[in-house]
Amino acid sequence: MKRIILILLCLVVGIECYAQKIKVACVGNSITYGAYVINREKNNYPAQLQAYLGDKYEVKNFGVSATTALYKGLYPYVDTEKYRESLEYNPDIVIIKLGTNDANERNDAYRSTFPKDYRRLVDEYLNLPSHPQVILLTPVHCFLPSNQDEVIKAEIIPVIEQTAYERNLDIVNLHNLFGDEWIEFLMPDKLHPSNIGAGMLAQKIYQYIAVEKHDVDIIKNFPLKPVKEFNFHGYKGYEYDNNGVKYYIVKPHHTAKGNPWIWRARFWGHEPQVDIDLLEQGFHLTYCDVAELFGSPKAVERWDEFYALAVKAGLNQKAVLEGMSRGGLIIYNWAAKNPKKVACIYGDAPVMDIKSWPLNWGDCLDENKRSMSLLLEAYGFANAEEAMAWNKNPLNHARKLAKAKIPMIHVVGDIDEGVPVAENTAIFEREVAKYGHSVHVIHKPNVGHHPHSLNNPEKIVSFILKATGYKKNMCVYPVPGNEYRSAAGWSEGAEWYAVARDIEATLEGRKLKLLMLGNSITQGLGGERQRITSRAGQQAMDEAIGKGAWENAGISGDRTQHLLWRLKNCNYNRCSPEVAVITIGINNINAGDEAKDVAEGIVACAEEARRQLPDTRIILLGLLPAGKPANAWMRRACDEVHAHLKRANIKDVEYINPTSWFTLDNGELNTALYSKDNLHLSAEGYKVWSKKIAELIK
Repeated sequence: MKRIILILLCLVVGIECYAQKIKVACVGNSITYGAYVINREKNNYPAQLQAYLGDKYEVKNFGVSATTALYKGLYPYVDTEKYRESLEYNPDIVIIKLGTNDANERNDAYRSTFPKDYRRLVDEYLNLPSHPQVILLTPVHCFLPSNQDEVIKAEIIPVIEQTAYERNLDIVNLHNLFGDEWIEFLMPDKLHPSNIGAGMLAQKIYQYIAVEKHDVDIIKNFPLKPVKEFNFHGYKGYEYDNNGVKYYIVKPHHTAKGNPWIWRARFWGHEPQVDIDLLEQGFHLTYCDVAELFGSPKAVERWDEFYALAVKAGLNQKAVLEGMSRGGLIIYNWAAKNPKKVACIYGDAPVMDIKSWPLNWGDCLDENKRSMSLLLEAYGFANAEEAMAWNKNPLNHARKLAKAKIPMIHVVGDIDEGVPVAENTAIFEREVAKYGHSVHVIHKPNVGHHPHSLNNPEKIVSFILKATGYKKNMCVYPVPGNEYRSAAGWSEGAEWYAVARDIEATLEGRKLKLLMLGNSITQGLGGERQRITSRAGQQAMDEAIGKGAWENAGISGDRTQHLLWRLKNCNYNRCSPEVAVITIGINNINAGDEAKDVAEGIVACAEEARRQLPDTRIILLGLLPAGKPANAWMRRACDEVHAHLKRANIKDVEYINPTSWFTLDNGELNTALYSKDNLHLSAEGYKVWSKKIAELIK
């Protein structure tokens, strides 16, 4: 009997241990606290991070406004009660976001001790009994008209990066998250992120924590021994010398499964935003020096040798190639020789033809005369005429690369005079298109050859992650919304949670013939809800279905992930609807999500509705058409989403494509049914929609 009791006790203890949550302490200042965030308790970044991480984690907010890492600043974090509570919490993960206030001019007199104080603070957490994983966050961009952001870049971030490097700590770069141009709805006061901005912080931190990791030591396995170690923005980098040729390898703090890597060509460390973001995602960063070889056969041979060593050490068989400016010559010439070894290509103002540069610029500047001389030497050309006749430039490889279906992205400045778009990327883009492939080109209006990259590199990084199979589809990840805009069609003072609660209260105790699920287009139907101000479709739906017999559960701004969260958490079955109609996805398109990802999000909503509403007939409309011309980018995206939905074949869900209800015979949008934005319905549009739905549910 005693043995049975002992076994049961062990089982109970085991279950409790298994169920114990991973404790996350968010340490920081007003940005962590959530100052100026509407419905702060629900929408500060730690609260939104909790939604991303899910029930296996417990995230607590220990942020205190105005605090510094400085021990003798105007308001040291270590003097606060929250600091003491965070230590007593004995967390498994500590996320530290301090430094913004340390850069304020009011702390100029104390800032000399910032390096010592910051490291001391970090060490206090490292020495906790729980031995937590410590994640350092760099400050977000400060857009105030002062020198605060310059101090952040020059004095604060280098200390955080050096601390991460010395102590081998995780680090996430937030400084580039909002780009270099102020966007009011992301940071209304130019210092504190809004609800939506806080959501961007939470998502980036979640994506760092969620990298699927495994143990591998590329540095240990590399056939050569490093000659020195260096700090690359908080990561450990290693320099090698192979008979006078320099190699660099920077390892991530946590390697992603499959050992992905990005291979940089030329200009090491210049505009490193993409490199840093991919390090965060578990990619190794590498470099093989081919300076002054201009993508010549000698350069290609040198890269062949490095590739063999890198793969032997364990890096993936396919590399991501990154080439800025003249780096375009080597990445494309190497890719043409080794197409099966390339995962994707990122060219940034890339030189695609030596005739464009440096040959056309040889007489302009002394530097370009020198470049032309070095080019002739690298290729073994006797003179410029031989070089002009060379027909193995990147432009000449368009057919081969197109046939290999290598994903390619270029970022170009439209007024680049050094490497003109018309002579390089534009020609390559047209040539690739001839063979049924494409180059994704991001244009920077009124920008020349510099600056390279994008200050917020999310579009580039997203392309690379998709091409390599590491991109997470956030459209299927259920999280609550964080909208707060006054133009959302909500009553004064409302925000997303208040509107979501209003829907639940409106549905309670009713038995409905029809429940409409969606975003602002659905919200515009009106109904019995109290928190909305626009009811353009109320009369039409009342006439079609019957007053009080239907209700709308649409929320302005909602994407698939937000509706998915509501379906899981709001118990819409409380109104026992006979029919539910789902119309969602257009806000995902507006946010830049790809059609396939959006379709997967819509399918996830339909499947969740099927689970949560077991006795309800589910009709899936997907999204309504938007964009006036039939070939408008938004319309093309909508059509592509519907093509995916048509193939989805969701069990016990009726899918109907509503595009023809709102378009003319020539494919153009019937503008009489839409408001001026060609996205939201007019009163006439709601009449058509209501009538069609009434016909369906009969």
